[in-house]
Amino acid sequence: MEIRAVTVGTEVEHRGDAIVFDRRIPGFLDSARLRFREMGVAVQTARIASQPFPRVVPADGDAVVGFARAFEWGAGEAGFGFVSIGPAARSTLQYVPHLAEALLATQHVFGTVIVDEPTDGLSLESVAAAADVIDALARRSAHGFANQRFAVLANCPAGIPFFPAGYHAGGPTTFSIAWQAADLALDAFETSGSIGEARQRLLELVEREGRRVATTATLLAEQHEIDFGGIDLSLAPGPDSAGSIGAAFERLGVDAFGAPGTLFIASLITDVLRRADLPRTGYSGLMLPVLEDVVLGRRAAEGTYTVNDLLLYSAVCGLGLDVVPLPGDTGIDELRGLILDVATLAVRLDKPLSARLMPLPGKHAGDPATFDYTFFAPAAVLPVKGRGATRLFTREGL
Repeated sequence: MEIRAVTVGTEVEHRGDAIVFDRRIPGFLDSARLRFREMGVAVQTARIASQPFPRVVPADGDAVVGFARAFEWGAGEAGFGFVSIGPAARSTLQYVPHLAEALLATQHVFGTVIVDEPTDGLSLESVAAAADVIDALARRSAHGFANQRFAVLANCPAGIPFFPAGYHAGGPTTFSIAWQAADLALDAFETSGSIGEARQRLLELVEREGRRVATTATLLAEQHEIDFGGIDLSLAPGPDSAGSIGAAFERLGVDAFGAPGTLFIASLITDVLRRADLPRTGYSGLMLPVLEDVVLGRRAAEGTYTVNDLLLYSAVCGLGLDVVPLPGDTGIDELRGLILDVATLAVRLDKPLSARLMPLPGKHAGDPATFDYTFFAPAAVLPVKGRGATRLFTREGL
């Protein structure tokens, strides 16, 4: 188990070319790295998330891009590797084209679009705007890689420590923990006999490691007077086989990830995470990021699962569609339909889900999908249906 990210949520101000945020944060970050290192847990990244950027700057392209660049630089000076400027939503859709430009103008800035509202439900207009961002980032960034820093959110609260989803609701500075802990499932399933034993062993390991992390986080919160929001218990994988959640599925009993029985294991793992008696935040569900897991990537190349299978698993686990490599010619109508289906599951099942879709220019179904990026493993482009929900959006004048 490692800590993928110590994520700080804080209100920021954009003053000229500079970003101003809580002065306690750099000292807190130094202490966090030291404390976790002393307990033998590596911290891979430090991340900072602001309130939604439409609250910070006007709906002007230069202002949004200037804010993103200034935040990226200021956060880097403070020791953060990644920055989230938060979401645009239905009431601020005029900002969405500027968000795309901000992501294209930076390297470490993440952003999102929220497509549901507490009172009004799903917004097809927001879905369409989000699909436009995905299409623009695919066409205008090298190998479509900028879509790694963009996601569509449905029913996602503030305080998620995983990016792109993370943003700050406002108010006092907080921090939360995202861990990389798929190896806990591998260990639990290797050392267990029956399914019941596997379930119990995984719960024991999650609670044991979670208590260690939470104890240190609580001490940090008291020392720096910064609220601890909890751990996102999602068992994020690493890019090698020793940290693969796909390998854990296969170790428990399916012939290959995506084979019949995969849904059962997805539900089992999610049930364990829900039972864990730990301070939690974010998704706290099963994470199946295609490009971040070597076994998921391998099975994608072998064709053992599809995008629709991932949607099915989202009904019993968490996260949604994450870093899913798609053909470069995936149409805007199909992107809209995929986003709409993820959002429908989130709203209908009252759970946080997101969609991080990555059309890869020039790539076709089955082609290799490889990137020179620390957190990615080799995979293959998943096929799509070549059809979308055109008339649904036409009815709304979109």
